Amino acid sequence: MVQNEGRLHAVTEDLQNRHQTWASNRPRDPMLALYKHGHYREQHKPEESQPKLLEEEGQQKANRIVDIDHVYYTSKVYGPGDAPSKYLWVNISEMKREEWKVLRLLSSTHRQIERVNLSFSFPFYGHLLKEITIATGGFIYTGDVLHQMLAATQYIAPLMANFDTSLSKNSTVLYYDNGTALVVQWNQVHLQDINLGTFTFQVTLHSDGRIIFAYKEIPVDINDINSKSHPVKVGLSDAFMVLHNIEQIHNVRRRTIYEYHRVNILKSKISNSTAVEMLPLPTCLQFSSCGPCVTSQIGFNCSWCSRLQRCSSGFDRNRQEWVDFGCPEVVLHIFAFL
Repeated sequence: MVQNEGRLHAVTEDLQNRHQTWASNRPRDPMLALYKHGHYREQHKPEESQPKLLEEEGQQKANRIVDIDHVYYTSKVYGPGDAPSKYLWVNISEMKREEWKVLRLLSSTHRQIERVNLSFSFPFYGHLLKEITIATGGFIYTGDVLHQMLAATQYIAPLMANFDTSLSKNSTVLYYDNGTALVVQWNQVHLQDINLGTFTFQVTLHSDGRIIFAYKEIPVDINDINSKSHPVKVGLSDAFMVLHNIEQIHNVRRRTIYEYHRVNILKSKISNSTAVEMLPLPTCLQFSSCGPCVTSQIGFNCSWCSRLQRCSSGFDRNRQEWVDFGCPEVVLHIFAFL
């Protein structure tokens, strides 16, 4: 099964006054927004119901491996009785104390973020990342611009929820970078709005693009977590931004943000001692010359742009540059109603 979902969000920005107003009549996306000063907003709508991507009728949650193709990633969900659930969990007690770094700001607060530089390049949807932003809310923001809607879509979320680390002295957010992998752990964190117990879980980003979600303590069914004050999500998302000049208004450009792909992992599959492994699939961005690009058969319609010396499907973070340089156009039906 595949969830290849795109959403458009238009924002107008006065480039002189830096004042942003919403130019779309669509409801605001229910995801988080990040402030440049490190906070992310509380404005949030209840999350819309999502298809049960990993549900297979008649099968139980435990002792089950589900393999799903998401176009950009293939995901495998391991139950409590599966061997990978054990070895995919990184045990901090077996490592030297100085190898782990505690993010002290994120370990005693609510709705905060902190930027972390990577010692390696991490490929995410084919784009190489050298830094990420860790949030108290159980997710990583992968964008390089803390724009409201980009922050709402570009994420890696082992368990995005309304966690508040100031509620307990035992709550910590920490990370470990060994040169080929980054592990981020939300340790003994509590939900702010209700006491359901402590949550302990990890995400591991590997230099080859693999992403691992691992769960040690999940005291409740994630579907029972209230999403009215904060979204509750497990999965991935990426987006691109395109700027349009508005002829009727001088010196104003309109930002259109398109979430071109999202991976949703079924929440009911997440419990104590479970894990999710996501393996990256080939993308057009991996090709560095025209021939292999245009003849590739990887599930994408790859085109070569000689001006940029780049291969692309038109659906990636470099969309703006692709358009500005007059690269081969890809039919984007989603833009027709703008």
